[in-house]
Formats: sequence, structure tokens, C-alpha cells
Amino acid sequence: MKTNIEAIDPVAIDFGPIQLHWYAVMIISGALLGLWVAIRESERRGLPKETFVDLASIGIPISIIFARIYYVIFEWEYYVDHPGQIIAVWEGGLAIHGVLIGAMLTMIVFAKVRNISFWKLADILAPSLILAQAIGRWGNFINQEAHGGPVTREFLMNLYLPEFIVNQMYIDEMYYHPTFLYESFWNFSGFILLMFLRRSNLRQGELFLIYIMYYSFGRFFIEGMRTDSLMLTENLRMAQFISVILILASIIIIWYRRKKGTQISTIQIKV
Repeated sequence: MKTNIEAIDPVAIDFGPIQLHWYAVMIISGALLGLWVAIRESERRGLPKETFVDLASIGIPISIIFARIYYVIFEWEYYVDHPGQIIAVWEGGLAIHGVLIGAMLTMIVFAKVRNISFWKLADILAPSLILAQAIGRWGNFINQEAHGGPVTREFLMNLYLPEFIVNQMYIDEMYYHPTFLYESFWNFSGFILLMFLRRSNLRQGELFLIYIMYYSFGRFFIEGMRTDSLMLTENLRMAQFISVILILASIIIIWYRRKKGTQISTIQIKV
């Protein structure tokens, strides 16, 4: 087993008193790429170009705040003794379910103010969200967090992973499951699926609900492999509990809205 492995420096750029961490680079890159995808789709659906720029300028900071609040609440025993660490988001600790809460609340208010259907906004944003999540998980990789239980180096090599990933999974003299990679791959696959489904005759809002179900299904199983889960009780992982609730809620909403005869989503293509 190798013992002289150096982890990737979590600081991407060092300006002395100001440091730019890879974690932030990945989060920002995912958000910007997701915004670009949303802008292109919003134009196809006949919305003004600035719609998602305006939404992102409000929604991204609010979502990050909610993601941090969510995480801190479930790790309060630590943060009550280390209050200065609450704002240290560059060290990790952004919960995706907090992001979803912040994003949905922002979209609800934004849709009301702009007189746009919430479900239309949500459908457009769904591929962007899962794409941003896929990219953001690489921030966890750099920080050597959100990993699974211990494995051997041989196990990782048998997955045909690049050596830099294998080496980064060497933490405190042990190798670990790269669950960040499993979820990133799952999310990239979901992005491709949603991009395909957005051209199908789904009813308005269903693309977003499919995103919720797809992500939650994968997260349920991947979460079971992780060693740093936020816990609801001693034996119940919060993310798994929330995933089951979201899947059931999405199924019920789709069934109810179809029963009501919610209109099929139509895409207005600008030529």
C-alpha cells in the first residue's frame, strides 16, 4: 500500500489573505453551467432572456444560505461550540436538500411576482439543478468528504478509476468508497435523461417531479454507503428519510394533477 500520497490542495488560488477554494470553484462552475442551460431552454419556451439571470441572482445566494442552515441544524452539537465555523462554507457542509428548499421558495415568490407559472420555471430548471449537483460533488472530492466506508486500493483500481481519484480517496491511512463519484455519475446520467424527456409530451411540472424522484432514488442508496450522514435519529439517516418522502410526494402530485387534467407542457421554439 502506498503511504506517501499527497492529497490535492483544497485551495485553488492563493492571494495571500484571500483564498479561492476548489470547493467554491466547483459550486460556482456548476451554477453557471446550469444557468446557461436554463437560459437556452427558457428562450425556447418563449420567456425573456433575463428571466433566469434574475432568478439566479436571487436564488443562488438564498439556496446556499438554506443549504448551510440545513447542515448546521443537524450538526448543531458541533457548531454550538464552534460558532465561528458556521460561515466556513469553503470547508464543505452544504446540504442539497437545503438547496432544494431555498430554490423552491425562491421560485414560488419569483413566479408570483413575475406572473409566470411555478411549474414552468421548475421544468426549465430541473436539468440545470441536477447538472450543478453533478459538478458540485467534485468539490466534496477535493475536500475528501462525503465518502463511503473503507475499501482496499485494489478495489478502487478494479473500478478503472484514474490514479488521482484513487489517491484522493486515501484518507487517514485508509482508502474509502468514492461515493461522491457514484452520485456525480448518477446525476450526469439524470441530466441526459431530463434533457431527452423535456422534448416529450409530459404535463407541466412533471419534468421537475421526475428530477426529484430520480435524484432521490439514487441518493437513497448512495447515502446508505456514506460515513458522514446527517442523522434524524440514531439509526435513521436524514437524507434517506427525505428521499422517501420526496418520491412518495412526487408520485402523489403527478397522480393528482393528471386526475385534474393538468395541461401538457408545450415548448415554443423560436426560429
